[in-house]
Amino acid sequence: MQRDLAQDCPVKNELLLERFAELSTPLVADAALRLKIPVRLAPSGIAPVTPGARVAGRALPARHYGSVDVFLEAMQTAQPGDVLVIDNGGRADEGCIGDLTALEARASGLAGIAVWGTHRDTPELRQIGFPIWSYGSCLSGPQRLDLREESALRSARFGEFEVAASDVVFGDDDGCIFVAGASAEDLLTTARAIWQKERQQAGAIKAGKTLRSQLRFAEYLERRTADPNYTFRQHLRKMDGAIEE
Repeated sequence: MQRDLAQDCPVKNELLLERFAELSTPLVADAALRLKIPVRLAPSGIAPVTPGARVAGRALPARHYGSVDVFLEAMQTAQPGDVLVIDNGGRADEGCIGDLTALEARASGLAGIAVWGTHRDTPELRQIGFPIWSYGSCLSGPQRLDLREESALRSARFGEFEVAASDVVFGDDDGCIFVAGASAEDLLTTARAIWQKERQQAGAIKAGKTLRSQLRFAEYLERRTADPNYTFRQHLRKMDGAIEE
């Protein structure tokens, strides 16, 4: 099955990687909250095999049925910098990728792999250093071979949602976040603005000015006393704070 390029994310992988360089997945999530843009968070427990790994790129979905051939077929149509997103049903009883898949992904120009499931060959994967996210390790490989669906390369389920080739993946030590490609530029622009504001706030705290004073917290408490419905987020929006969004 050939990848439907017409449905791919229009954002270039090089631009995504460059603009995400100083940012983080929590900042992207905060930006989405501020812009009211839907995002999909990888389930808690999805973490990089190698601490410090980072990735930003267009999604390359693949559903696993017990054989590595679906990954190889996905790589046939991959673009440099794509991120292989594997749906293995969140299974913990088999490691669906190992060192050979990681090496092949790197040789194919992919930027990383996100697995809704587990991996194997942990020492080799860490030595290779290719960015991979999963629930952790399982020493057993797949013992099954299920019937493959027609949508095997069109979408991949990841927890409670689906990921398509029109989506973008961001990953770091906090996990993975998936967003629609059409929203990526706005999210990254806003995430950077939040990052800059938070760096200013962090610098001021180190210089002796508490966060409470920066955010005029006493003023907020006074206003909340007068109006119990007044929220901290309303206060932050009023003064352009960045700690929660």
